[in-house]
Amino acid sequence: EPLGLGQRLLAKYYDSTFPTAKEQAAFERSIFLKTHRAGGEVACLEGLTVVYRSSVDLFFYVVGGCQENELMLSAVLACLLDTLGHLLRREVEKRWLLDNMEGTFLVVDEIVDGGVILESDPQQVIQRLSLRVSAAIPLRDLPPPSSASPHPPHPLLNPPLQAPEPAAYGFVLFDYLAGGSERRDAGGHK
Repeated sequence: EPLGLGQRLLAKYYDSTFPTAKEQAAFERSIFLKTHRAGGEVACLEGLTVVYRSSVDLFFYVVGGCQENELMLSAVLACLLDTLGHLLRREVEKRWLLDNMEGTFLVVDEIVDGGVILESDPQQVIQRLSLRVSAAIPLRDLPPPSSASPHPPHPLLNPPLQAPEPAAYGFVLFDYLAGGSERRDAGGHK
């Protein structure tokens, strides 16, 4: 089932501001509608600071309280995108993210733990991930996209398959179709 425009791909909430899935979905829809056509990188919504950026066919958001330093939230977002881009050796796009969701969760967990920012330097995140993951992990045979670099994705993005850690699910990543003219199913995909 295809994901629709503005559909959540990954989210981690670290407090009870939006305790139910219904409240999370309403908030996510609200920030997506407010930002997906905006030219900025920072928005204020419902008393929260939202920093965001698009990459190919995705939108990435980091959300903090109104007291949070927006420069620090921007640094966290840049760290996430730079780390994923370095590990993939290309721009982050939906297909690669979906194929490497376990690795994406590892990256997020190295940057923020329980709502506490641990790291905003992509090189430090990559170094810490290297310590957590064995170098013997096989690469998946993924066909390169048309804009792919000749290098395969980094082994850190293909950890052994395991269930994601149960966590209070802020990082929010959304599907985004450039142009948005194609109607896609927005059914109950989580």
